[in-house]
Amino acid sequence: MAITAAMVKELRDSTGAGMMDAKKALTENAGDMDAAVDWLRTKGLAKAAKKAGRTAAEGLVAVAVKAGKGVAVEVNSETDFVAKNADFQNMVSKIADAALEVSDLDALKAAEIDGKSVEQTVTDAVAVIGENMSVRRMAALEGDQVVTYVHNAATDGMGNIGVLVALKGDNEAFGRQIAMHVAAANPASLSEADLDPAVVEKEKQVQMDIARESGKPEAVIEKMIIGRMKKYMAEITLLNQQFVVNPDLTVADAAKEAGVEISGYVRLAVGEGIEKVEEDFAAEVAKMNS
Repeated sequence: MAITAAMVKELRDSTGAGMMDAKKALTENAGDMDAAVDWLRTKGLAKAAKKAGRTAAEGLVAVAVKAGKGVAVEVNSETDFVAKNADFQNMVSKIADAALEVSDLDALKAAEIDGKSVEQTVTDAVAVIGENMSVRRMAALEGDQVVTYVHNAATDGMGNIGVLVALKGDNEAFGRQIAMHVAAANPASLSEADLDPAVVEKEKQVQMDIARESGKPEAVIEKMIIGRMKKYMAEITLLNQQFVVNPDLTVADAAKEAGVEISGYVRLAVGEGIEKVEEDFAAEVAKMNS
């Protein structure tokens, strides 16, 4: 397929590779963006792995807890000005409270607050404020104790990142530390058992290709891969990560010392995975006057 300048730019933006390297990667992989990222990593030309998604949409993530159940809800708006609006924040808070009584996003949209469905409430707010809004995501977690943390809080219980941590046992202070760790470290899963096997296998193949570029014998490469995959798991699985409060311990070891078990977590960041088209101010003005 034809390799366009836009494709080259996208690959450069996501990997930090040079223009010619990005173009060659796309050419070698018939325009397949994911395969091109892996090719660049294998050749040692990518400065960073492809991002899962760029935070582009505005809004808030709100968290709420009731009787061993915690919820995190993302409500999007077009601008950060709206996210700072007290009326918008009040609506988001009520939506989070409503989420405690339902099981999924569809049920949340149908749930009532102040005599109207959540969906209608948001629609009415759009008419008043003049910006598009949506209740995009909802996640729930249950445990003996569910602890919350909000990063960059706009007001009580809502901000840019919302985290829930479920514990077996009771240690709120430790749970809060883990929630802060999750916000900062952004693990991919609780443990290796929760990872998508396809993701693990793909990473293993990439590491093998990188190792083979060194020209070392296969027997040596196999030993290298064992160490690299162990390091990979330590970086992306919560229980195996170094605990930010005490890096001498893994999160699992820290939990054991605290007398609890971490049974699950949720981390929602505003706009995660939504790509927003950026347009410079001059172009925007020109378009308005065309």
